[in-house]
Order: sequence, then structure tokens, then C-alpha cells
Amino acid sequence: MNYFIISIIPILIGCIVIYGMIKKVKVYECFIEGAKDGLKLCFNIYPYLLAMLIAVGIFRESGALGYFINAVKPIVKFIGLPPEVVPLVMIKPLSGSGAQGVFMDILKQYGADTYIGLIASIIIGSTETIFYTLTVYFGAINIKKVRHTIWAAVMADLTAVIAAVSIAKVMFK
Repeated sequence: MNYFIISIIPILIGCIVIYGMIKKVKVYECFIEGAKDGLKLCFNIYPYLLAMLIAVGIFRESGALGYFINAVKPIVKFIGLPPEVVPLVMIKPLSGSGAQGVFMDILKQYGADTYIGLIASIIIGSTETIFYTLTVYFGAINIKKVRHTIWAAVMADLTAVIAAVSIAKVMFK
């Protein structure tokens, strides 16, 4: 059984090649064309990705994130969000890897089975890297007007945070 699990990908590739040969498709040529298209997409996305990563790095290193977190603490206490989770909520729309780092710090400090850890876990799994996604993918296909998309995505993230607090209260208390 273990051998089958290890060889599932080569078996799947073999089945695709055999199916293509039966349908008289030039499998290798199609693969090469797909690889070329994939490389073109990577080259189109890279400048937007680089710009977004630099902007996130500057935002975090300048200390602006800390000032912003201190400014919104009264608001988050009102909705029941622990202030310890605010850095995660703020960094997740900007950077998935940055959010993973903040998430791991929260789990190390408070534990995964605490109220704070549970809220952080729900948030990391149910929110999106909004600005990263918009920058990379909309930039790659030259969409300039993202006004409605940003508001819809921010509202979805806020809903996910409020739902995380509600779900954690029901599950933890």
C-alpha cells in the first residue's frame, strides 16, 4: 500500500500520457507549450510580486504596523477580539508568509489550545492575503480599477474575523 501511495503521481502522469496518445494528441508538444505559457505568466507576475513584498517589508520595519495596532485596540476590544491577535489580522491581508510568522509567534506565546490560539487559528485559515492577491493577479492582467474588489475583500475578511471570535467563544467557553 505504501508503494502505491508513493507512486501515485507517476501513475497519474502515465495515465494522462496514455490517454493523450489514444486521443492522438501530441502530448510532449502540448506540455512544452504549457510550460512556455507558465513561464510567461511568471515573468508577468514577478514585478508586481516584488513590489508588494518590498512594500510589506517597509511597512513592518518602519514601525507603522505597531502604531496602527495601538490605534485600533479600543475597536477590537469592542468586538471581542483579543489585542494579541491584532497583528495577525493586520498583516494577513498584506502577506501570507508574514502572517504565518505572526501566527507561529502567537502559538508559541499563548499555545494552540488557548482562546487566543483558537481565534488565531481560525483567522489564519479563513482570511485571505487581499492586497497580495490583488497586486499580483490583477497587475499581471492589467486591471487598474479594483475599487469594488477591495471593499468586498475587506468586508469578507472582517466578517471572517468576527466569525472567528463568535466561533471561538462558542467552542472555548
